[in-house]
Amino acid sequence: MKSWDSDYSTRGRLWGGGVRNLPDLPEGTRVLELGCGDGKTLSAMPRSWRIAALDISLPALRLCSRSHPQSDLILANAERLPFKSESFDDVFAYHVAGHLFLPGRRALASEVSRVLKSGGKLFFREFGWLDMRMGEGQEVEEATFLRGSGIITHYFTESETSELFCRLVPASIESNCWKMRVRGRYLVRSQIEAIFLKG
Repeated sequence: MKSWDSDYSTRGRLWGGGVRNLPDLPEGTRVLELGCGDGKTLSAMPRSWRIAALDISLPALRLCSRSHPQSDLILANAERLPFKSESFDDVFAYHVAGHLFLPGRRALASEVSRVLKSGGKLFFREFGWLDMRMGEGQEVEEATFLRGSGIITHYFTESETSELFCRLVPASIESNCWKMRVRGRYLVRSQIEAIFLKG
Protein backbone atom coordinates (compact mmCIF):
# COMPACT_ATOMS: atom_id res chain seq x y z
CA MET A 1 0.00 0.00 0.00
CA LYS A 2 2.82 2.42 0.83
CA SER A 3 4.19 2.02 -2.71
CA TRP A 4 0.84 3.02 -4.23
CA ASP A 5 0.48 5.95 -1.82
CA SER A 6 3.98 7.14 -2.69
CA ASP A 7 3.40 6.83 -6.45
CA TYR A 8 0.09 8.71 -6.39
CA SER A 9 1.42 11.36 -3.99
CA THR A 10 4.57 12.12 -5.99
CA ARG A 11 3.50 11.42 -9.58
CA GLY A 12 -0.20 12.27 -9.49
CA ARG A 13 -2.26 10.59 -12.18
CA LEU A 14 -0.60 7.32 -13.18
CA TRP A 15 -2.87 6.00 -15.92
CA GLY A 16 -3.41 7.69 -19.28
CA GLY A 17 -5.47 6.83 -22.31
CA GLY A 18 -9.06 5.70 -22.50
CA VAL A 19 -10.89 2.52 -21.55
CA ARG A 20 -12.42 0.65 -24.46
CA ASN A 21 -15.37 -1.70 -24.77
CA LEU A 22 -17.19 -1.23 -21.51
CA PRO A 23 -20.36 -3.35 -21.41
CA ASP A 24 -23.76 -1.82 -22.08
CA LEU A 25 -25.54 -2.15 -18.74
CA PRO A 26 -29.06 -0.94 -17.89
CA GLU A 27 -29.66 2.38 -16.19
CA GLY A 28 -29.54 2.04 -12.41
CA THR A 29 -27.23 -1.00 -12.43
CA ARG A 30 -25.44 -1.27 -9.07
CA VAL A 31 -21.74 -1.53 -9.98
CA LEU A 32 -18.60 -2.04 -7.91
CA GLU A 33 -15.22 -1.07 -9.33
CA LEU A 34 -12.27 -2.65 -7.55
CA GLY A 35 -9.00 -0.72 -7.61
CA CYS A 36 -10.36 2.49 -9.12
CA GLY A 37 -6.98 4.23 -8.81
CA ASP A 38 -7.10 7.77 -10.15
CA GLY A 39 -10.40 7.19 -11.97
CA LYS A 40 -9.41 6.07 -15.47
CA THR A 41 -12.12 3.38 -15.78
CA LEU A 42 -14.59 5.33 -13.65
CA SER A 43 -14.36 8.20 -16.16
CA ALA A 44 -15.66 5.92 -18.90
CA MET A 45 -18.61 4.57 -16.89
CA PRO A 46 -22.04 6.08 -17.59
CA ARG A 47 -23.45 8.31 -14.87
CA SER A 48 -26.68 6.33 -15.11
CA TRP A 49 -25.00 3.43 -13.26
CA ARG A 50 -25.01 3.41 -9.44
CA ILE A 51 -21.27 3.08 -8.82
CA ALA A 52 -19.20 2.30 -5.75
CA ALA A 53 -15.47 2.63 -6.48
CA LEU A 54 -12.90 1.21 -4.10
CA ASP A 55 -9.14 1.60 -3.72
CA ILE A 56 -6.52 0.87 -1.08
CA SER A 57 -4.73 4.20 -1.63
CA LEU A 58 -6.05 7.41 -0.08
CA PRO A 59 -3.97 9.65 -2.40
CA ALA A 60 -5.53 7.82 -5.38
CA LEU A 61 -9.04 8.39 -4.03
CA ARG A 62 -8.26 12.08 -3.47
CA LEU A 63 -7.26 12.39 -7.12
CA CYS A 64 -10.34 10.46 -8.15
CA SER A 65 -12.69 12.62 -6.07
CA ARG A 66 -11.65 15.77 -7.95
CA SER A 67 -13.08 14.49 -11.21
CA HIS A 68 -15.80 12.23 -9.74
CA PRO A 69 -17.31 14.08 -6.76
CA GLN A 70 -20.66 12.32 -7.28
CA SER A 71 -19.23 8.80 -6.99
CA ASP A 72 -19.26 6.67 -3.86
CA LEU A 73 -15.50 6.38 -3.23
CA ILE A 74 -14.36 3.92 -0.56
CA LEU A 75 -10.96 3.38 1.06
CA ALA A 76 -10.76 -0.40 1.50
CA ASN A 77 -8.91 -3.57 0.58
CA ALA A 78 -10.32 -5.71 -2.25
CA GLU A 79 -9.36 -8.80 -0.23
CA ARG A 80 -11.88 -7.86 2.51
CA LEU A 81 -14.77 -5.96 0.96
CA PRO A 82 -16.86 -3.83 3.35
CA PHE A 83 -20.19 -4.79 1.77
CA LYS A 84 -23.00 -7.20 2.55
CA SER A 85 -23.31 -10.35 0.47
CA GLU A 86 -25.14 -9.95 -2.86
CA SER A 87 -24.83 -6.14 -2.85
CA PHE A 88 -23.93 -5.60 -6.53
CA ASP A 89 -25.34 -6.40 -9.95
CA ASP A 90 -21.90 -6.30 -11.55
CA VAL A 91 -18.25 -6.01 -10.49
CA PHE A 92 -15.33 -4.59 -12.49
CA ALA A 93 -11.83 -5.83 -11.65
CA TYR A 94 -9.55 -4.18 -14.21
CA HIS A 95 -5.84 -4.45 -13.40
CA VAL A 96 -6.22 -4.91 -9.65
CA ALA A 97 -5.84 -8.69 -9.05
CA GLY A 98 -2.48 -8.58 -10.83
CA HIS A 99 -1.06 -6.42 -8.05
CA LEU A 100 -1.73 -9.06 -5.39
CA PHE A 101 0.15 -12.17 -4.35
CA LEU A 102 -1.64 -15.51 -4.84
CA PRO A 103 -3.37 -15.54 -1.42
CA GLY A 104 -4.64 -12.02 -2.12
CA ARG A 105 -5.87 -12.98 -5.59
CA ARG A 106 -7.76 -15.90 -4.09
CA ALA A 107 -9.27 -13.69 -1.39
CA LEU A 108 -10.35 -11.14 -4.01
CA ALA A 109 -12.01 -13.89 -6.08
CA SER A 110 -13.87 -15.17 -3.03
CA GLU A 111 -15.05 -11.68 -2.10
CA VAL A 112 -16.22 -10.93 -5.64
CA SER A 113 -18.32 -14.09 -5.60
CA ARG A 114 -19.76 -13.11 -2.22
CA VAL A 115 -20.82 -9.53 -3.07
CA LEU A 116 -22.26 -10.34 -6.52
CA LYS A 117 -26.00 -10.88 -6.75
CA SER A 118 -27.26 -14.09 -8.31
CA GLY A 119 -27.12 -13.57 -12.08
CA GLY A 120 -24.51 -10.83 -11.68
CA LYS A 121 -21.35 -10.50 -13.76
CA LEU A 122 -17.66 -9.99 -13.12
CA PHE A 123 -15.78 -8.06 -15.81
CA PHE A 124 -12.07 -8.88 -15.51
CA ARG A 125 -8.93 -7.57 -17.26
CA GLU A 126 -5.27 -8.27 -16.49
CA PHE A 127 -1.99 -8.47 -18.38
CA GLY A 128 -1.11 -11.81 -19.97
CA TRP A 129 2.08 -13.83 -20.35
CA LEU A 130 2.90 -12.38 -23.79
CA ASP A 131 3.01 -8.82 -22.49
CA MET A 132 6.18 -6.83 -23.18
CA ARG A 133 6.78 -6.28 -19.44
CA MET A 134 6.55 -9.95 -18.47
CA GLY A 135 9.88 -10.81 -16.85
CA GLU A 136 10.85 -7.27 -15.84
CA GLY A 137 11.99 -7.04 -12.23
CA GLN A 138 12.55 -9.71 -9.59
CA GLU A 139 10.33 -12.79 -9.85
CA VAL A 140 8.75 -13.19 -6.39
CA GLU A 141 6.13 -15.79 -7.37
CA GLU A 142 5.56 -17.64 -10.62
CA ALA A 143 4.83 -14.96 -13.26
CA THR A 144 4.79 -12.25 -10.55
CA PHE A 145 7.46 -9.57 -10.68
CA LEU A 146 8.55 -6.88 -8.23
CA ARG A 147 9.78 -3.73 -9.90
CA GLY A 148 11.75 -0.78 -8.56
CA SER A 149 8.64 1.09 -7.46
CA GLY A 150 7.88 -1.64 -4.92
CA ILE A 151 4.73 -2.66 -6.81
CA ILE A 152 4.22 -6.24 -7.96
CA THR A 153 2.60 -7.29 -11.24
CA HIS A 154 1.31 -10.78 -11.95
CA TYR A 155 0.82 -11.94 -15.55
CA PHE A 156 -2.13 -14.24 -16.18
CA THR A 157 -3.05 -17.13 -18.47
CA GLU A 158 -6.60 -17.96 -19.57
CA SER A 159 -6.65 -21.26 -17.66
CA GLU A 160 -5.36 -19.62 -14.48
CA THR A 161 -8.04 -16.94 -14.74
CA SER A 162 -10.76 -19.57 -15.04
CA GLU A 163 -9.35 -21.48 -12.07
CA LEU A 164 -9.09 -18.35 -9.92
CA PHE A 165 -12.79 -17.57 -10.33
CA CYS A 166 -13.94 -21.18 -10.09
CA ARG A 167 -16.96 -20.19 -7.94
CA LEU A 168 -18.33 -18.33 -10.98
CA VAL A 169 -19.33 -19.53 -14.45
CA PRO A 170 -17.06 -18.34 -17.29
CA ALA A 171 -19.05 -16.67 -20.08
CA SER A 172 -15.92 -15.69 -22.05
CA ILE A 173 -12.16 -15.71 -21.52
CA GLU A 174 -9.79 -14.52 -24.22
CA SER A 175 -6.29 -13.19 -24.74
CA ASN A 176 -5.91 -10.01 -26.73
CA CYS A 177 -2.60 -8.72 -28.05
CA TRP A 178 -1.72 -5.48 -29.77
CA LYS A 179 1.44 -3.63 -30.71
CA MET A 180 2.53 -0.45 -29.00
CA ARG A 181 5.21 1.87 -30.31
CA VAL A 182 7.83 2.66 -27.67
CA ARG A 183 10.89 4.75 -28.64
CA GLY A 184 10.61 3.76 -32.29
CA ARG A 185 10.09 0.03 -31.59
CA TYR A 186 6.85 -1.94 -31.70
CA LEU A 187 6.35 -4.00 -28.55
CA VAL A 188 3.53 -6.39 -27.66
CA ARG A 189 0.91 -5.71 -25.02
CA SER A 190 -1.12 -8.70 -23.93
CA GLN A 191 -4.31 -8.70 -21.89
CA ILE A 192 -6.64 -11.39 -20.58
CA GLU A 193 -10.27 -10.26 -20.79
CA ALA A 194 -12.99 -12.32 -19.14
CA ILE A 195 -16.63 -12.22 -18.12
CA PHE A 196 -17.93 -14.50 -15.36
CA LEU A 197 -21.51 -15.07 -14.21
CA LYS A 198 -22.78 -15.88 -10.75
CA GLY A 199 -25.33 -18.68 -11.04
